[in-house]
Amino acid sequence: MPDLNPLSLWRKLLALPNESRAKTLAVAFLVSAVCTVIVSATAVILDPVQQANRRAEQAARMDAMLAAMPDMAALIEHTGGDELETLIIDLRTGEPARDVAPDTLDVEHAFSDPVSTTPLDPERDLAGLGERPDLVPIHVLREDGRLRLVILPVVTQGYQSTIRANLALEGDLQTVAAFSIIEQGETPGLGARIDDPAWQARWRGKRVAGPDGQLRLSVVRGGGTDEFQVEGITGATRTGNAINNGIQFWLGPDGFGPVLERLAKDGR
Repeated sequence: MPDLNPLSLWRKLLALPNESRAKTLAVAFLVSAVCTVIVSATAVILDPVQQANRRAEQAARMDAMLAAMPDMAALIEHTGGDELETLIIDLRTGEPARDVAPDTLDVEHAFSDPVSTTPLDPERDLAGLGERPDLVPIHVLREDGRLRLVILPVVTQGYQSTIRANLALEGDLQTVAAFSIIEQGETPGLGARIDDPAWQARWRGKRVAGPDGQLRLSVVRGGGTDEFQVEGITGATRTGNAINNGIQFWLGPDGFGPVLERLAKDGR
């Protein structure tokens, strides 16, 4: 009867000459098995730590975003609600990305270094981007499950620079709660005045669409004469046009239009 005692088998293995193929294969298998066990155990042990680190990193990114938009932070505090949540939207479907969590996508580089993009035909490319990132973060605020606020990123090609901003809509998705410029390099004293809090305050309370559902929010030359129009900055027509085009694009069918329709339909 063969001796199956593990200790005896180990002694027989060690007794084999080092150039033995059986000994080489057996040692390689044992080393591989031990390494697999160690790696698996380490992954299980460290998983809670990794998840905590991801949550901390996501919170830090959210804090950094709000720090860059003091008016938006004050708005969120005033609006109330539970907690600002980041959703990664797949603009190809208008739905939240199924396999992409906010802690796995670098939301700060979603536009500058996108995971994937969709080329835009010139007639559709109102924002002058050339191509649109497919995965884009939005931020939502809910209270007891009810939508209170949605913050949408807006990126458009300005007169002298790429303009990045955030457009916040109230829970009805039809009323502008705030508009905040994040980054711009427009002409000092002219287009650069879009940084002026007084100009950004003109957006508050403006309406997005008319009774027929058609997008009407726009930046116009001269005084804004109705609830859909934001008065542009005198002498900065091209910058105003760029922001207007960016709004038309991102609230349209190639941007967040389908997303807003879904949110309005679902009521969440």
